[in-house]
Amino acid sequence: MNNLIAHTPPPWNEPVRTYAPGSPERAALRKRLQELRNQEIEVPAFIGGREIRTGNTITMHPPHDHRHVLGVAHQCGAAEIRQAIEAALQARHDWMRMPWQDRAAIFLKAAELLAGPWRDTLNAAAMLAHSKNVHQAEIDAACELIDFFRFNVHYMEQIYRDQPRSAPGTWNRMQYRPLEGFVFAVTPFNFVSIQGNLPTAPALMGNTVVWKPASSTLYTAYFTYKLLEEAGLPPGVINMIPGPGSLVGQHVFASPHFSGLHFTGSTATFQHMWRTIGQNIAGYRAYPRIVGETGGKDFILAHPSADTQAVATAIVRGGFEYQGQKCSAASRIYLPRSRWPEIERELLSQLGELKMGPPEDFTNFINAVIDRKAFESITAYIDEARQAPGVRVLAGGNYSDETGYFIEPTVLLVDDPQYRTMCEEIFGPVVSIYVYPDQKWDETLTLLDETSPYALTGALFARDRRVIAEATDRLVDNAGNFYINDKPTGAVVSQQPFGGARASGTNDKAGSYLNLIRWVSARAIKETFDPPKHFAYPFHQPDAADARSEAMEHASAERL
Repeated sequence: MNNLIAHTPPPWNEPVRTYAPGSPERAALRKRLQELRNQEIEVPAFIGGREIRTGNTITMHPPHDHRHVLGVAHQCGAAEIRQAIEAALQARHDWMRMPWQDRAAIFLKAAELLAGPWRDTLNAAAMLAHSKNVHQAEIDAACELIDFFRFNVHYMEQIYRDQPRSAPGTWNRMQYRPLEGFVFAVTPFNFVSIQGNLPTAPALMGNTVVWKPASSTLYTAYFTYKLLEEAGLPPGVINMIPGPGSLVGQHVFASPHFSGLHFTGSTATFQHMWRTIGQNIAGYRAYPRIVGETGGKDFILAHPSADTQAVATAIVRGGFEYQGQKCSAASRIYLPRSRWPEIERELLSQLGELKMGPPEDFTNFINAVIDRKAFESITAYIDEARQAPGVRVLAGGNYSDETGYFIEPTVLLVDDPQYRTMCEEIFGPVVSIYVYPDQKWDETLTLLDETSPYALTGALFARDRRVIAEATDRLVDNAGNFYINDKPTGAVVSQQPFGGARASGTNDKAGSYLNLIRWVSARAIKETFDPPKHFAYPFHQPDAADARSEAMEHASAERL
């Protein structure tokens, strides 16, 4: 009997483990890492809760050791894609009617499983398949995904509790229905947490989902799905379909039941999807919700009053953690000429301490980029920069794909602030620095704002409070996540809801209620307990003077 009003447990951010030498968590993770490395897995599609093996497989390799085989993944064709859509539609009736407390319990359980027995598995999988060092795996595959599960439940309750006022004699309610149809979730390679959040956020709100993971990280997608399965997710609620993006999109966007897109990836891909949706708009049962987080050309801007050591550290961490493969990674830097010598010394000193190699060696800070396509794209920028006039390779610039896709952290010093590496998203360990004259601070603010079409993240370093206030105002449209005296990466769920505008996406802020509210369609319900029984209102009844006048006119008419 559902005769209770539930309150979900207060959420908290999962503490980040240090994996310090000699710690039990370090030993446990090493053990699990070796276990996964020593086995090969088979990744099927998951459709209606069933494992589907098509026989059309691709081989999975660690980016840092492309001779090693992690397993194979089955690719879906047109038939499987149509089955996934149908499975999502069939599951919708029961899933949307499941009490919200029970949906919440599934994801709260997933959070606890991930915080406990599944933590080493997801972290080790991220280290192997994404080439993440232990810290990057921990803050992503464990902590951030746990946070998404916990806080999204909290935000769901917050949304549901937002109810309208009721006048005397009536009862007004707001029902937050799931979208009519299914949601299409398209996830990127760079974050396990995004890979987990994009399909589960709509699902939590009662939607059913067709999920297309990135082909380069199907390994971690498999473990993410199995975690949800253990947490009690019913069959068909989330259907995972590995396969070519163009083929999957072709069938999904052609379905009249397509109701929403939850996307993280490139700006070009997102714009192509939006155009396709627009061309098909007359064929949909309802206008689809389109939510996307796309590219970035994220900046660090230092004022002459900045702390130079803090600036250098922000460049190293913000630009090169996870090989610069974060949407938020710092890639264009604006530094004052008067402070440049100090910053350069500190920057080169810190870069000289970095070690590069496989993540299984915990002393390595830099690991491999995700695949050959990324390797070739990033190194092409470096090769061109070597030959470009007015560009100097200040640090790094070397690379090798002999054993894995390794690229040194590379710093370019450019004379032209419009040089292409200052403007274009590279998505790799390449940072470009422009040194501006101190007296051109005002012009530099304008230059920074007008250089890039993106508006995802940015960081300002200054001690002068007037400067902080001015720059924060001048750059109001330039970044969805703006950092003052901190690097532009590392947004934490519930603390810095993440997303940007302009060419960086729809800014629907993952890690807040703003994202979840996109996955519901509200219905206002009014119930009147004692409804009127006649059409008449008081306003059109005659008053006393009107009644006497009418009676006199009537008597006069009778005499005539």
